[in-house]
Amino acid sequence: MPLQDIYRSRIWDAFREMEQLQSQLNRLLGSGRDSESVDYPPLKVWSSENEALVTAEVPGIEPDNLELSVINQALTIRGSRPPVELKEGERHHRRERGAGEFARTIELPFRVDPERVNAQYKKGILYVNLPRAAQDKPRKISVKAD
Repeated sequence: MPLQDIYRSRIWDAFREMEQLQSQLNRLLGSGRDSESVDYPPLKVWSSENEALVTAEVPGIEPDNLELSVINQALTIRGSRPPVELKEGERHHRRERGAGEFARTIELPFRVDPERVNAQYKKGILYVNLPRAAQDKPRKISVKAD
């Protein structure tokens, strides 16, 4: 290792130290992922030529508290998780699951037929099947000879 690299590695990096301190404070104070962060709910998206499938992890949320909407190529998932009411004398030891309202919009690889969208909720996972709109499907054009 060249001398200048050794010297640089020993220089105190104030910003790195502050980031580490912030991370430790967040862990200590229990501020983890909250329900309004951009990555909630966590999603997986698959697509084929004819459809897309989106799964969203939404444990503890009743299906009646979920709302889906599709406009062209965008799927929006909205919902709310009620806060846990504590009894007198109780307090949280750790809170990693947020409460409140959330919304997540994702852009899909094609336009969707909103009339054929199907959604199911099983064991805390929301499954959304999004068929591709017929007018958005590639059309094969035949070439005629003279």
